[in-house]
Amino acid sequence: MTTASRTGFDPLGSVRTPGEPDYDVLLWGTVFLDVIFTGMAEMPAAGEEVWAEGMGSSPGGIANLAVASSRLGLRTSLAAAFGDDVYADFCWTALADQERVDLSRSRRFEGWHSPVTMSMSVHHDRSMVTHGHPSPISASELIGTPPTCRAVMVDLGGDEHIGDADHPTWVDLAHEQGALVFGDVGWDPTGAWSPALLDQLRLCHAFMPNAREAMAYTRTETASDALYSLADRVPLAVVTNGSAGALAIDGTTGEEATVPALRVPALDPTGAGDVFGAGVVLGTLAGWPLADRLAFASLCSGLAVQHFGGSLSAPGWGDIGEWWHGVRDSGDRSSYHQSLRRRYAFLEELVPDIPLGAVHRAHATIARYADVADGPHADGAPPPATDAATTPGATPTLDPHPAAPLEGDPS
Repeated sequence: MTTASRTGFDPLGSVRTPGEPDYDVLLWGTVFLDVIFTGMAEMPAAGEEVWAEGMGSSPGGIANLAVASSRLGLRTSLAAAFGDDVYADFCWTALADQERVDLSRSRRFEGWHSPVTMSMSVHHDRSMVTHGHPSPISASELIGTPPTCRAVMVDLGGDEHIGDADHPTWVDLAHEQGALVFGDVGWDPTGAWSPALLDQLRLCHAFMPNAREAMAYTRTETASDALYSLADRVPLAVVTNGSAGALAIDGTTGEEATVPALRVPALDPTGAGDVFGAGVVLGTLAGWPLADRLAFASLCSGLAVQHFGGSLSAPGWGDIGEWWHGVRDSGDRSSYHQSLRRRYAFLEELVPDIPLGAVHRAHATIARYADVADGPHADGAPPPATDAATTPGATPTLDPHPAAPLEGDPS
C-alpha cells in the first residue's frame, strides 16, 4: 500500500517521478518492547515502591524512527530481527499492520528473546532499564542487496562501519544506488568519543547529533563551534540543543539557520530525537528551505513529547494540521504566538491538502486485538467505535490489560 492510498496525503507528491526508488527511507536497528511509566514524583530508593500516574507500551528502539517516518508520509522499510515471543508478535503487528512499515527485510528468529526497555519519566527526564541480546545476524547479512530508496538513516556507532571500500555494508550499497545517507550517533558509554567515528561522514549527506555528542566528538566548547566543525565534514550538519532549539548548516544550498524549541509541557522525551530526525529527512527530500526543515522537525518533536510512548506518540499530518489551525486561528497576540505564526507560515501551503482522515498519533498500550479495528472484543462482540476505525495510525484501546503478562521473563 502506498503512502498516498494510506493517508490521502503525500508530502513528496510534487517530487515523485516515474521509475522512482522503491522506498523513501530504509532503516536497520533493534526493535524493543518499550514499557513507559510517567508521572513519577521520584525514582524509587532501594526497597521502595513508587507509583506512576501513567503507563503505556509501544514498539521502541529503531521502531521510534520507523513509525515517525511512516506517520509523516515517507514510504518506510525497516530491517530488524524479531523474536518468536508475544512481545515480538505485538511489535511486528503494530509496525506492519497498524503503522504500514514495510518489514520485508525483517526476519523472525526462533528462540531469540525480544529486547525490552522499561522507561521511567521523572522531572521531564527519563531513566531506563533494558534487557536484550545481540541480533543473531548482522545488518548486511539481513538486508543483502538493499532495495532502492531515497534515503537511509544509520547509527554511526553501530557494529558495521560505513565507507570502507574493502568491506562494503548495506549502507555503502544503498549509497551507490543513489540514496542520501543521514547519520546519527548515540551516547558513548566509554567516554572515549573517538574522533575516528567521524571518518564515516565522508559517505554521509547529513549528520544529526545532539549538542553534547557533537561537542564531545569535535572537542569543542559550544554547540555552534561543534556545528562549524561538522559542517567542514558533511554537506548537511544539524545539531539539536534541547530547550535551546536546533542549529544547522546546509553546504549544498549555502543556508545557515537556528530555530528555537517550542514551549510545550514535556510528558515523555522518549523518541523525541527520532521524530526530529524524521522531520529533517522529509524536509530535505521535499526540498524545503533549511529554516523550514528545522522548524518542522522541532514541531514534530514538540508534539511528540507531550504524549508518552516513543513511537506511538509520533505525530501524523492530522496532528500537525490541527496544531497549525490552532496557532493560526488563535486570538493570542503575544509576541511568542506571533513568532509561531511567522515561523510556521509555510504550513499554510501544506495543510489545505491534508484530508480529514489523515494519520494521527496512537495510544501507547498493549491491548487485545489493538491493531485490528474490526476484530472481536474480549466478550466476542464487535469492538466499540473509536477514532481508530476511520483514522489510520490510531490504536483502538479495546482492553486495558496486556495480552500477556510482563512479569516472569523466562530469559
